[in-house]
Amino acid sequence: MKTLVICSGGLDSVSLAYLLASSGDLSRLVSFDYGQRHAKEIAFAALAAERLKVPHQIIDMRPIGAALTGSALTDDIDVPDGHYAEETMKITVVPNRNAIMLTIAFGIAAAEGDEAVATAVHGGDHFIYPDCRPAFTEAFETMQKAALDGYADIRLTTPFVHQSKADIVTAGAAASTPFTDTWSCYKGGARHCGRCGTCVERREAFHLAGIEDPTKYDDPEFWKAAIANA
Repeated sequence: MKTLVICSGGLDSVSLAYLLASSGDLSRLVSFDYGQRHAKEIAFAALAAERLKVPHQIIDMRPIGAALTGSALTDDIDVPDGHYAEETMKITVVPNRNAIMLTIAFGIAAAEGDEAVATAVHGGDHFIYPDCRPAFTEAFETMQKAALDGYADIRLTTPFVHQSKADIVTAGAAASTPFTDTWSCYKGGARHCGRCGTCVERREAFHLAGIEDPTKYDDPEFWKAAIANA
């Protein structure tokens, strides 16, 4: 099944790309620049596309992102430290981001003749991000079938939606995902900070999966205290 992957360049979406490539289903990667604090991860998405020998499109959503105010990922608001299970992490929500990206991705898939759009939303996202939950993804696919009725029949593929980040690490390792060439940190420094929600979740996932984490963190031990306090 020819499948377009929405790829941020993070561990989840790059692992998904490698997983689909291993089964011969990957058609292309699509990334979005929505004016996030840094676009460092997009370079990792481009690298994944180059290695997997598929096209890579970067969609400029910066004017739209500028209107989606109030998030630490788009505004001049400090990214909080800690675990995703903490209420403080809700400041990282970009309203309707996934719905907008998926709508564009479905349009590209229809234009290019792809059969599916894949996104790496997972169970760990459900607490904070409403547009990562199964209720959203199922409703979105139903909406798209109506939107493209008679023109294209495209599935929404969400293989991780009921799985944990540790499950993604396990699946990614099985598909030979180069984890060192993925970026998760919200702060966008020279190395992963080790303290923001995505860094804590990433470090914990490798630990739970029993797989060595090759990531270099500025604060490699903070995740333990963050999990204990969550």
